[in-house]
This record gives sequence, structure tokens and C-alpha cells, in this order.
Amino acid sequence: MQLQDILFSQGFGTRRICCGLVQQGLVRVGVGDALEVCLDPAAIFAEEGLVFQVQGDTWSYQERAYLMVHKPAGFECSQKPSTYPSVYTLLPGPLRTRGGGAAAGVQAVGRLDQDTTGLLLMSDDGKFIHRLTSPRHHVPKVYEVLVKHPLDTQQVKRLLEGVVLDDDPKPVKAQACSAENEFHLRLTLTEGKYHQVKRMVAAVGNRVEGLHRSSVGAISLTPELPPGQWRWLTRDEVFSLTQKVPGAPG
Repeated sequence: MQLQDILFSQGFGTRRICCGLVQQGLVRVGVGDALEVCLDPAAIFAEEGLVFQVQGDTWSYQERAYLMVHKPAGFECSQKPSTYPSVYTLLPGPLRTRGGGAAAGVQAVGRLDQDTTGLLLMSDDGKFIHRLTSPRHHVPKVYEVLVKHPLDTQQVKRLLEGVVLDDDPKPVKAQACSAENEFHLRLTLTEGKYHQVKRMVAAVGNRVEGLHRSSVGAISLTPELPPGQWRWLTRDEVFSLTQKVPGAPG
């Protein structure tokens, strides 16, 4: 692929802009163990494993983007936020514009409320996003819930057996639920209804005071990724998220 097309696909602007970046000597490309300036926008490079530098920032070629973000409180999972800043502002520009067109950039895999913290996956792979968000695939998501009132065994039991929410007569239930201490509930869900955790906890007579998503599927948030930061998912992590959940249809 031509260098200008590689840069365009990775989100560094229009082809005209990418061509200009190269001609101005602002792009270095991995050759052997070194990064060397390339002044020819039409120079051909193999994309797989390509490392390059644009205006001092080092990138690796990614045919599709798969990443995790440690979402802090006070950010909306929206491209057009209403009150709080967008979670997309936590990402560098190329990730927000890669691919070009109306659906440019990575998209959040589901949403977290502005006051909810924790693991947020993002991608520009539509099939990947659909698999993780579709209820039919039963991808488990684990939430750490801080509640206002002391927990009791009856509340945990009801969450496991199922509670009725105001928008659906069919009960929804936790795949797993445990009281970690008097005010800390660990809840695993395989659906993604609007404000589901908060409404389920309210349905058993308690109230959510703090909410943090600690894992999605086999991927867990670790202390190495502080709030507000992101990283690429590894190939093994992406593979694990695309595998069928045992016991789930489809």
C-alpha cells in the first residue's frame, strides 16, 4: 500500500494532508531496526507489522482498531455530549478519524453512564461491536456496585432470581451476584438495558451510590491502566472476546 494511503487509513487526515505530511519530512517509517524519513507519498510498504512515526508520535499499523479505555467519571459515551465532555476526547485524534467517511473513527462498544467508571471497549469493527452488544450472545459484564443501604441475602437472592423493571414485564436476572461486603455488590449481567444495574438494585429496595465495570467477557481492567488512559487490545484478547460464551446460543 502507498504510504499516503496507509496514513489515511490510520486517521491522519485526508489523502492530500497525508501526502503533505510525507513531503514535509514529518513521517518516518520502520526499515529494519530503524525509523527513516520517507519523502515519497507513493512509496509502497507492507502494512502488516509496519511501525511508523508521524510528527514524533510512534504508531503501528492496525487494520482494525480494538482498544480498551479506563473511563473516569464525568464523561459521556457520546460523540455529541449534552452536559459532560465526550469520552472520545480521551483518545488521540487519529483514532477518532481513522477510516474517513460518516462512520469514521472507533465507536464505544455499548455505553457507560457519565457517573459510571471502568472498562470501556472501543473498535471500528462493526461485527465485533455487534457481537459484544447483542443480547443473543450473552457476553458477561461484571460490575462493582457500591450501595446506600446494607445488603442482605434476600436482595442477592432476588437479583439472581429476577426482578421486573418498569419497561418490560419479563423479569431480568443477574448471571451472578454476590455481596463482597455490607455495601459492595458484585453483579454479572449478560444484557445491556438502559440504567439496568441502577434499576435492578432499586427494584430490590436499595440504591446505587457508585458503579464500576471491571470486566467484559474474558477481559478485565487492571491497575496498570489508570483512569482516563487507553491501550490497544492484544491479538489474544480480541480472539477471546469473539469466542462463543459456553451455554450461549449463536
